[in-house]
Amino acid sequence: MNVTLHLSQDPEADELLGRSPLAALIGMLLDQQVPMEWAFKGPSTIAQRLGTDDLDAHEIAAHDPEAFAALLSEKPAVHRYPGSMAKRIQQLCQYLVEHYDGDASAIWEGVETGQELLKQLEKLPGFGKQKAQIFLALLGKQFGVRPKGWREAAGAYGEPKSFRSVADITGPESLAKVRAHKQEMKAAAKAAKASGR
Repeated sequence: MNVTLHLSQDPEADELLGRSPLAALIGMLLDQQVPMEWAFKGPSTIAQRLGTDDLDAHEIAAHDPEAFAALLSEKPAVHRYPGSMAKRIQQLCQYLVEHYDGDASAIWEGVETGQELLKQLEKLPGFGKQKAQIFLALLGKQFGVRPKGWREAAGAYGEPKSFRSVADITGPESLAKVRAHKQEMKAAAKAAKASGR
């Protein structure tokens, strides 16, 4: 797996995301309550602080939890909530070690349908249906992982050029479109809440 991504808008961080399935999964896990670029730069920051150029699920799963939380909390912090995200990343890596011998790409390799892949992703700690669908769309659109019916399984995120999520970010221009879409959704949700719907 070696693709060119532009999710963090940082060439070094994007290079890691493009060659490391685990880095891509961790970036997706971090993608909440922080800007997308910050989330997807996280795996690279973690690798640097661990003194490595790649991430290893076995190593992260076995890491001392307090030391790992401290690693994510160093300034600049990897996430707005570094302590709770450190715990989630370790849970994700422990799950991968237990179910896939630490190999993140084993989640999608050999999977025949998009629905099956969606189910596998939804089982991951920290991945609800929406996050699983977005990651499925990212796999299909940018990593070439396209089991039968993957677009349908990814829901609206699977639609071509939908600019709804990180799955559609290929550079600064598409990032701006995705950000605009997210702001529209937030504004609509706020308006609906205000009108008591």
